[in-house]
Amino acid sequence: MAGSRRKSPGITPEILLRAYSIGLFPMAESADDPEIFWVEPELRGVLPLDHFHLSKSLAKTVRRKPFEIRFDHAFEQVIAACAEGTSGRPSTWINKTIRSLYATLFDMGHAHTVEAWDGDELVGGLYGVSLGSAFFGESMFSRRTDASKICLVHLVERLRERGFTLLDTQFTTEHLKTFGAIDVAKADYGVLLEAAMESPHLKF
Repeated sequence: MAGSRRKSPGITPEILLRAYSIGLFPMAESADDPEIFWVEPELRGVLPLDHFHLSKSLAKTVRRKPFEIRFDHAFEQVIAACAEGTSGRPSTWINKTIRSLYATLFDMGHAHTVEAWDGDELVGGLYGVSLGSAFFGESMFSRRTDASKICLVHLVERLRERGFTLLDTQFTTEHLKTFGAIDVAKADYGVLLEAAMESPHLKF
């Protein structure tokens, strides 16, 4: 992956938040690898909140309200689902250390989820970290058609309502580009991040 990588021998939730504030985020090589390294991409994925693109077909699906949307209801279930391997993604970068750290951030009010429920079944969701006026999207999963996409739509709506200025997606994918995600050079991302960190910590 493009960008620098630095091994991290020890990490606390406070160090993790500090890392986000200066443009770093952690990953593991696989779910079974206990090591964590810092990543700082040369090109950073950003989803501009004022240029979010919603297709007509997805907008129609959202209006039908096929799922109940909940926020911060089942954090550990969401991150566990994001860490599961799938047929197209046999291994993930979310290891036990990351799961534990982000659970602590959730208790601190800095990690959040958007969840899609079908009755008592969690069928899709995403999680990320909020700091200042920035939200750093980490991962998402879907067990039903469009479930994670609908969660993303609700995330953007919530961030707009609460006055957030930066939605960081870390990297861009073809999937995220359909919603308007763009690549931002490290220096330009630094300007956006600095402005977001100057804001009081916003309520998610």
